[in-house]
Amino acid sequence: MPKHQPSTRPRDSEASKARLLKAATDEFAARGIAGARVDRIGAAAEVNKALIYTYFGNKEQLFDAVMDAHVARILDEVPFTPEDLPGYAGHLFDFLLANPHQLRLATWHRLERSGTDHEPQGLGTSMRQKTAAITQAQTDGLLTASFTPEDLLVFTLALAGAWMPTSPMATNEQAAEQTRQHRDAVVEAVRRLVAGTPTAEAF
Repeated sequence: MPKHQPSTRPRDSEASKARLLKAATDEFAARGIAGARVDRIGAAAEVNKALIYTYFGNKEQLFDAVMDAHVARILDEVPFTPEDLPGYAGHLFDFLLANPHQLRLATWHRLERSGTDHEPQGLGTSMRQKTAAITQAQTDGLLTASFTPEDLLVFTLALAGAWMPTSPMATNEQAAEQTRQHRDAVVEAVRRLVAGTPTAEAF
């Protein structure tokens, strides 16, 4: 009697979902939610577009799933180091440079999902934890108390993303040396920020 062969359907479903998330990332990053087309996403993923509704519900929920995945990835791959905010800014700069879709998706989320009941999974908790960690570092004398914890966090995040392709100040093509200089400048700017006082070189 032949042995029962286990179904490959769950594995196929996970592979299809992964391909849809990858295709949706490219589509949403380029066009946002309103401009994205489910037929393009399905074709790029080589999956029947009807499965988008089966797996994710609708186009907005697919976008939310993409955001959740990208937030989880950045939280996992860029550990927060409140005792070394300049180093954190440098690592975040590297991650954003290697993953240009990250900021584009965040921008579309602010533009098209603001005011909805969806917050990227883990983002609010992460921001609160980071703020609390900065507060403790200030109490321990590791960071300046010249700025509120919220300001220090927001300024650090803003500086890390200032030279990304989504920034209006960034050029389309940047040489490796220029990118390195921008990274060094970001790290130095955050170092001066957390020191709380300008250095002599600033004058």
